Amino acid sequence: MRPTRTMARCVSRCFCACVLISPLRMFERGRRPYMRSLWKGHIRFSMVTIPVRLYNAVDSGSSIRFNQLHKEDHGRIKYDKVCRSCSETLSGDDIIKGYEYAPDEYVVVNDEDFEKVKLKSTKIIEIEGFVDVDDVDVSMYDTPYYAGPDGDVAVKVFALLSQSLIQSGKLGVGKVVLRDREDMVLIGAQGNGIVIYKVRYPQFLRKMDDVPGLADTDVSEDELKLAQSLIDSMLKDLGDIEIKDTYHEAVQEMIQAKVDGKEVVMAAEDEVKPVVDIMTALKESIAAASGEAKPMERATGEGAEDADVEEGAEEEAPKAKKKAAKKNPAAKKKAKAKAKAKSKAA
Repeated sequence: MRPTRTMARCVSRCFCACVLISPLRMFERGRRPYMRSLWKGHIRFSMVTIPVRLYNAVDSGSSIRFNQLHKEDHGRIKYDKVCRSCSETLSGDDIIKGYEYAPDEYVVVNDEDFEKVKLKSTKIIEIEGFVDVDDVDVSMYDTPYYAGPDGDVAVKVFALLSQSLIQSGKLGVGKVVLRDREDMVLIGAQGNGIVIYKVRYPQFLRKMDDVPGLADTDVSEDELKLAQSLIDSMLKDLGDIEIKDTYHEAVQEMIQAKVDGKEVVMAAEDEVKPVVDIMTALKESIAAASGEAKPMERATGEGAEDADVEEGAEEEAPKAKKKAAKKNPAAKKKAKAKAKAKSKAA
């Protein structure tokens, strides 16, 4: 039996389905995905050295990527490197690096120049000191990496550093060479592991004072108290707050709908009303926050709401009977007269 194009397409689709679905099923069954280390070296503080491996903490594979296609035949788009001066299409061998130090003026930089300033990869994260967590500006944090012990020998001392960081509440400060670049890092503990945060150097951060519109504004004590009350009423554990990429989910649903040939429904936008009176807005917000907590305390099961309605109905029924009795005094007199007549007849 000769293979046909249809058979080839079926085999290709089945292969793609297995490749794509297998990781999903692995997650559904609770299996841990394999993490490939991107760096192998040591963490060293003073005379203590710990063999470790670094792993990506961010799963970039879960992001949605789109391809540019030709509108007519859906063919993939490719880009050619064209010289702006002569309009000639170039290959990789024809291209060099240059730095523009003045308008249309370049200094050429080659591989030998980079070799002279290339940092030697020591494969060591040298902890130069420890700082309080609150002393680190949050805008410095850049990319997180997970660190794990490299080999059975490193397990004990690795756990010692991790637990010491947790108990002290400190962060280690050091440097590491990753991809021919020296980066500043912070070493912190998370669970049984260690997180290496690549951070931005302070000299590359802009100053907050440069943001337009910032000024010393007078705020009343009453406004501050109400704002603090609102914050207190909204206090939660981070684990209780739903944190997820809703846009990512919406894009996935949109793509799946188009694959299935369904109509894509546009979500309604929330109307944002301008705040006219700050005090009124704060009071209403506090009332709304406290009002959301009450039903949760009262509810004890699936039929809690129905039970509340039925109890309310039972409470209103006797009141209705009393009102009806007050409105009909003549009916009471007739009932008494009939009772007397019956007793005389007897």
